Amino acid sequence: MKDTFGPEYIVKVYDPKIGMAGFLVIDNTVLGPGKGGIRMTPNVSEDEVFRLARTMTWKNALAGIPFGGAKAGIIWKGGDAKLKKAFVESFARAIRPFTPKKYIAGPDVNTGEQEMQWFTEATGNWRSATGKPANFCMKIFGKPGEKCGIPHEFGSTGFGVAQAASIAAGAIGLNIRKSKVAIHGFGNVGTFTYKYLRDLGAMVVAIADSSGAIFSERGLDHAEIQSVIRDKKLLKDCSGCKKIPSDEFWKIPVDILIPASVTDVINDRNKRDIRVKIIVEAANIPMKEKVERELFSRGILIIPDFVANAGGVISSYAEYRGYNPKKMFDLVERKIQSSTRLVLERSMKLRKNPREVALAIAKEKVGTRMGARNS
Repeated sequence: MKDTFGPEYIVKVYDPKIGMAGFLVIDNTVLGPGKGGIRMTPNVSEDEVFRLARTMTWKNALAGIPFGGAKAGIIWKGGDAKLKKAFVESFARAIRPFTPKKYIAGPDVNTGEQEMQWFTEATGNWRSATGKPANFCMKIFGKPGEKCGIPHEFGSTGFGVAQAASIAAGAIGLNIRKSKVAIHGFGNVGTFTYKYLRDLGAMVVAIADSSGAIFSERGLDHAEIQSVIRDKKLLKDCSGCKKIPSDEFWKIPVDILIPASVTDVINDRNKRDIRVKIIVEAANIPMKEKVERELFSRGILIIPDFVANAGGVISSYAEYRGYNPKKMFDLVERKIQSSTRLVLERSMKLRKNPREVALAIAKEKVGTRMGARNS
């Protein structure tokens, strides 16, 4: 786990009174306080948290925001809201000495705006977490007035994914308004990606979630999809949608494929079925790097996860600075477009995989600052 970039801190905490156990990995803070969400899953591990923290180091560097990389995890085997609140508060108190100077929390798997409010209240510091509820406000900076949260439910990550897809389409001469799109995963990121791509004029022809997949050659019925989103239904319960077997989803020839679900969802079983021009990685680590290289060698343009899904952490920075939602969306659009364009231009010039190029750019930024700090 150790190299020249980090990690700077590996913190393990345990509360014997309620059985809360968790990890905090602060990977690198040369560009600013470590930023990364708190995930609550039954099997979260120190190694998993480290790998995610390292990804955040590169993501924040590439996005050009003054945050370092960090991540946290709480072992959560389930329970009611009262117990979950106790776990979050206990974890917050345990790592309070690191917030916000070295670590700023945010939403992740099984944590959202409510958990971020609990975390902030337990630390007593408004800046200790982002992704808080929009109606949760505090007086800060010693100035009159209040600053309020910008929850991830505003859709900043999905908005950024749509912006990255649009830039990628333009890079290969594809009109986003005439492109066909398939989205795998229809949670917060997938639903907002659908919304913002549709606003850009793209035609979404296929969507899949954990319950199944739906498809329409002429584009999915927007009213039906809106019903799914509004009522928080699974796709299998979409009465007016044409269902297809989940495995068939990967065989649909589209212009843009957006994996927005789980780790390694594109793998050795389905990689040969994929017939697309562009893959925009909305989810973290949707395929192993070996699979990614194989698809790139087949002529598929791939926008890496830490480029495409940086909208969430850019939104976090906007909240940290006290911006309003409009200013936040303007910042996400500008930075995602800039970083995606930079990576693709260099990738095409060097004929290298965009991930390799993006990683080199991020390492250069962090390394340069580390060198300046140590000189």
